[in-house]
Amino acid sequence: MTVKETLDFSARCQGVGTKYDLLTELARREKEAGIRPEPEVDLFMKATSMEGVESSLQTDYTLRILGLDICADTIVGDQMQRGISGGQKKRVTTGEMIVGPTKVLFMDEISTGLDSSTTFQIVKCLQQIVHLGEATILMSLLQPAPETFELFDDIILLSEGQIVYQGPRDYVLEFFESCGFRCPERKGTADFLQEVTSKKDQEQYWADKQRPYRYISVSEFAQTFKRFHVGLQLENHLSVPFDKSRSHQAALVFSKHSVSTRELLKASFDKEWLLIKRNSFVYIFKTIQLIIVALIASTVFLRTQMHTRNLDDGFVYVGALLFTLIVNMFNGFAELPLTITRLPVFFKHRDLLFYPAWIFTLPNVVLRIPFSIIESIVWVVVTYYTMGFAPEADRFFKQLLLVFLIQQMAGGLFRAIAGLCRSMIIAQTGGALFLLIFFVLGGFLLPKDFIPKWWIWGYWISPLVYGYNALAVNEFYSPRWMDKFVMDKNGVPKRLGMAMLEGANIFTDKNWFWIGAAGLLGFTIFFNVLFTLCLTYLNQEMRETRLSARLSNSSSNGISNGISRVMSVGSNEAAPRRGMVLPFSPLSMCFDDVNYYVDMPAEMKQQGVTDDRLQLLRDVTGSFRPGVLTALMGVSGAGKTTLMDVLAGRKTGGYIEGDIRISGYPKNQATFARISGYCEQNDIHSPQVTIRESLIYSAFLRLPEKIGDQDITDEIKIQFVDEVMELVELDSLKDALVGLPGISGLSTEQRKRLTIAVELVANPSIIFMDEPTSGLDARAAAIVMRTVRNTVDTGRTVVCTIHQPSIDIFEAFDEVTITEKRRPGNILWETGSQLTEND
Repeated sequence: MTVKETLDFSARCQGVGTKYDLLTELARREKEAGIRPEPEVDLFMKATSMEGVESSLQTDYTLRILGLDICADTIVGDQMQRGISGGQKKRVTTGEMIVGPTKVLFMDEISTGLDSSTTFQIVKCLQQIVHLGEATILMSLLQPAPETFELFDDIILLSEGQIVYQGPRDYVLEFFESCGFRCPERKGTADFLQEVTSKKDQEQYWADKQRPYRYISVSEFAQTFKRFHVGLQLENHLSVPFDKSRSHQAALVFSKHSVSTRELLKASFDKEWLLIKRNSFVYIFKTIQLIIVALIASTVFLRTQMHTRNLDDGFVYVGALLFTLIVNMFNGFAELPLTITRLPVFFKHRDLLFYPAWIFTLPNVVLRIPFSIIESIVWVVVTYYTMGFAPEADRFFKQLLLVFLIQQMAGGLFRAIAGLCRSMIIAQTGGALFLLIFFVLGGFLLPKDFIPKWWIWGYWISPLVYGYNALAVNEFYSPRWMDKFVMDKNGVPKRLGMAMLEGANIFTDKNWFWIGAAGLLGFTIFFNVLFTLCLTYLNQEMRETRLSARLSNSSSNGISNGISRVMSVGSNEAAPRRGMVLPFSPLSMCFDDVNYYVDMPAEMKQQGVTDDRLQLLRDVTGSFRPGVLTALMGVSGAGKTTLMDVLAGRKTGGYIEGDIRISGYPKNQATFARISGYCEQNDIHSPQVTIRESLIYSAFLRLPEKIGDQDITDEIKIQFVDEVMELVELDSLKDALVGLPGISGLSTEQRKRLTIAVELVANPSIIFMDEPTSGLDARAAAIVMRTVRNTVDTGRTVVCTIHQPSIDIFEAFDEVTITEKRRPGNILWETGSQLTEND
């Protein structure tokens, strides 16, 4: 879905709250008082109070507030489909909440991946919502800029599970000064608050030089706050019982969902139909695939006389019926990945009470029926008469009905497996077990009489039994089988159709056609109800949270020591560089008049844009040097990551123009790939291996057998891996499992350092890093920046995109390159990081 469609759907699910009731009451009072409202104000209030419209004025305002109007018609995208940037996705998540009538918002790290300017604008807008709309917002931020920090009214400082301070922002520094700590002049208040409670960073802020420094624990801070005047005022406020007469009527909730069931169904059906049209290629490909398989199956019998003389001829038809059953069964397999990819969004909406599970599943099932009818008709029309099934028209339509029910049952089955397993890995293993039981006990691989008694229950719960029996009964009860006779083993004449059913261990009752059809219909309903129940009562994750202890060298050296060390070498002067076992050649990169175009999106052409190409980079010129740490900065959407991708040769689509040179030579991508590294923003690693194993695997795949005249043996590669682990300060964690992000294994900043190490073991001369400090607090970001600084000290060329740097991190860079949003990818200026107070 596009950004605007996402917010429109969120607005339709949340409704308008009490706006319509308030507007009705306001109109009544204005009429009684004889007041005539201004037309513009009246129109605005009515537009924002309308419920159920596909696109509301509230959505348009939210898009403009969050700066998303420029990408309103752009697909959100994911790992497999190009869409909006990571920062814009963060703002879309924020927009989904504020587009509704919600009065209480809990916002967790909404600034991750956003630049300081955008974060400031969003928080300022939220501040106005709080002050003018009497809303309540609790927000957690990582590395907030000073100007953003100044927008907050109250501050809650949490450390080691205890509240150190809770109260007005104006008194937070006064509290810590009363404890003996003072914030330096060029230090951001937010960074000071994060570090002052840390045992490793606290001493540098000790202000009372007359007394020797003594570490003050978090518990002591918490006790001191209770005696501070803000803490006493808070305690007095909490001790007074709440006055119920001051409560607002809107706080009473009488329904779980804020919109009527009819409106929710309408919104859900509209969304599902939109997604079907957007993913129409999948359904067209499925139909074409089915046509191809049907043509291949039918041509097997082309110009072949299909006899109906004896049992051997009958088993040929059984094989054809079984092939029909299996093909149409697995035709519904596409529902498995399609459903699983949509579950994260569904669980988010369900937990936010946008709609119940059945509102999601009903359109999902109903809107698939027309496609299933088309596919069933295609299969039966192509295969029925070419394979030589019974020529009667009623049997043709009966097989069509069975094929349709088999497809519906299969779709429900794979949706139920997706809802039960909730991940592709589990679905492929657990789902395969279900299919194995259904197939083995389906009555054709292992006939019913040969199934052990303790497994006979599996025969009756296999939906394939009912489809197989119904197809066979429909075929072999035709006159051409029932009008012929064969001798059984006792020499008694028997109808060929009955003998065929008995020989295949199939029920001989004619009513089994309708029993099988009813069974398939029942399984279809059961699987879809099971799918709904799974989505109603199961959660997305069922794993315990286990985080490894932070045992890195930063624990012994101290974070403050690391920050000071990063700052001390953050200049253009030559820094001491470490010798490593593998040599490399320091290389520079320069680029001149680089332009990057992509094909104009269809959504923009629909708005009247006539150009065939959309320009993302415009006349970009610059250079990166060895031993110099360069920061690439700019607002979200300015083209920072796009520029790095173009320079690194990672853009596989679009059109690139300009001159890119490596140490004076034209860039050759095949050569450049061996001398460069790229650290992505998302830290993707194998979870079940250790840090050392990850690095050894990367080194053995990427290091050459020879550098110059030096042979690179396995021992040298392992020695180089150990040196890299020491460089990025992961040697004390070398035997720790990587684990899953946020679930087990390494912490976020340790994963960032592992990502850098994985690229370093390839011994590159130029390294690109995409937002290495995003998602980290000031202390963790300092550890990562120390690792980056160590990398630069080896003489390599390092370029980083960065958002919201603190003053300490900003001063760690040697040069800064800034891009602007008005002309995406256009470099404004470059400067060293040694700034004066007036800068």
